[in-house]
Amino acid sequence: MSEPVLKVENLVKYFPVRSGLLHKIVAHVKAVDKVSFDVQKGEIFGLIGESGSGKSTVAKTIVQIYNPTSGMIYFKGQNLSKLTKQTIGRFRREVQMVFQDPKSSLNPRRSVMSILEDPLIIHGIGKSRVERKRIIHTLLGQVEMPSRYMYKYPSALSGGERQRIAIARALAVNPSFLVLDEPTSALDVSVQAKLINLFLRLKKELALSYLFITHNLSLVRTIAARAGVMYLGKIYELGTMEMLFSHPVHPYTKTLIAATPVVSKEEERVKPREMSKEGEIPSPVNPPSGCAFHPRCSIAESRCSQELPSPVKVGPGHLVWCHRAEELAVRAEELVVLE
Repeated sequence: MSEPVLKVENLVKYFPVRSGLLHKIVAHVKAVDKVSFDVQKGEIFGLIGESGSGKSTVAKTIVQIYNPTSGMIYFKGQNLSKLTKQTIGRFRREVQMVFQDPKSSLNPRRSVMSILEDPLIIHGIGKSRVERKRIIHTLLGQVEMPSRYMYKYPSALSGGERQRIAIARALAVNPSFLVLDEPTSALDVSVQAKLINLFLRLKKELALSYLFITHNLSLVRTIAARAGVMYLGKIYELGTMEMLFSHPVHPYTKTLIAATPVVSKEEERVKPREMSKEGEIPSPVNPPSGCAFHPRCSIAESRCSQELPSPVKVGPGHLVWCHRAEELAVRAEELVVLE
């Protein structure tokens, strides 16, 4: 396998909690806690999990909105912690992010042309306004919008149209990697489908790689090749989409898949029946000891509350962070044979 375009090693991001008149640090929000994964060139890699699992914090740390507390992020072999003022500009041209809510990520006081022209000016693309206008015309065509929209304001656009403008803004500097943070969750299902087709077309035409963040398992199943399942700042299962859906091992992965709506009898037949105990995701300020999922796990043992699970390889490229991973993997294989 070739060198990955993005490699994340033991990424940690804690946010301080301050209190009192002196604003002393009294605790930390452990948003991301030793997360590791990689994305190959031309691949769509998914991060899946409930709200509050740390997915968006991983994304914002990768694009350098947040500085990591510890751990390493490599992009095309370059350690991002060693970026200088000269190299940070090149990195930000290579890696762009599309946010969840286009209504809040686009300036309502700026026209579409102004929004798309800003990154061109900042990165020195286009020698004149005429040339930049030509580039903006091309960008709007890439996201399937008429050029007349460059004179409109975000308030005059629908949710899907605003997200297309956000995508065009990300494409303005000719990136090779896009971080997509729940890019369709605020949109209608029909609009979601159109945007997913747009992402797939752009990936092929522009040779892009994606980190696709979502809580929608049905969606990520149709678009991603591999994925990591996050819970309370950690990845608990990582593998191909085929393995995660046909041989889910971790109880949390099974819970997510069991809660996913199905549209056919075939999907219903292979759907796991296991569900976690009722309860909310714990606070990242004071996460449970041992395996963070153990208070909601129906098969937890005494060691689950005391010891952090180590990664167990249960198949090619299939890793599970669970004390009972090997036992559960065998059970998953037996169920497939019976079916």
